[in-house]
Amino acid sequence: MSNPTRFGPSNRATFLARISVGILAAVAAMGRASGADPVAGAGAAHSWKGRKSSKVKRWDVVTIGNLSRNRYWGESDATPVRSGSICTCTLVQGEGFRLIADPSLSNADGMARELDRRTGLKLRDITAAFVTHEHADHWYGLAHFPDARWLAAPDVATALNKTGKLPKPVEAATGRLFESVEVLPTPGHTLSHHSLRFDCEGFSVVIAGDAVATRDFWRERRGYYNCVDFELSAKSMGRIAAVADLVVPGHDNYFLNLDA
Repeated sequence: MSNPTRFGPSNRATFLARISVGILAAVAAMGRASGADPVAGAGAAHSWKGRKSSKVKRWDVVTIGNLSRNRYWGESDATPVRSGSICTCTLVQGEGFRLIADPSLSNADGMARELDRRTGLKLRDITAAFVTHEHADHWYGLAHFPDARWLAAPDVATALNKTGKLPKPVEAATGRLFESVEVLPTPGHTLSHHSLRFDCEGFSVVIAGDAVATRDFWRERRGYYNCVDFELSAKSMGRIAAVADLVVPGHDNYFLNLDA
């Protein structure tokens, strides 16, 4: 088993976020030079929410999810357009832990291949898995991590354990995981939905699960078609906006949050 304290240099997420900040700062400077209004919240004027001191050392998106139907692509909510949709799966590594959130692929070889391709790790290297909610596409790959602790918020853990489809129980988890990853209630998509929040290299990162389907849904504060409470979903997105610098949605790539 590889050493859990071995981490590479600054990860892709942090690199791209810093590039975004630099671009925004340049645009703001150009605006000041020309007498135009600076870009709202741009560059150095933006106050980042994350702490530089954190037990989380890096994080990586393992799989980027997609949707069976997407109203922002002109598709109807009533009918699926594509099969085989998966969720976004993210790995968080810190002092003494490797936590995978929403393991997405039902095929063990596929899950192993993507984990290795994106992180250089093996299935056996993962020490914990967290599931944001009970919809099956967010725990398709859970059983591929038999040596890891399986974690979810209490009501989600209960729902998963009642399915009878898992070879061992999912543990109820609340508060902070590994003294560094916050379990954040984000109801709306389901009433028991929970996201994860952590600090890494000065950024506050929220693994939103389906509290945020994609960036397009985020912009309109709209829940996905199968959301159980759209008003509650919008409130949860507002809560995420208040604490996140980077948002990892349930079925899209991560994005920078510049909401005030």
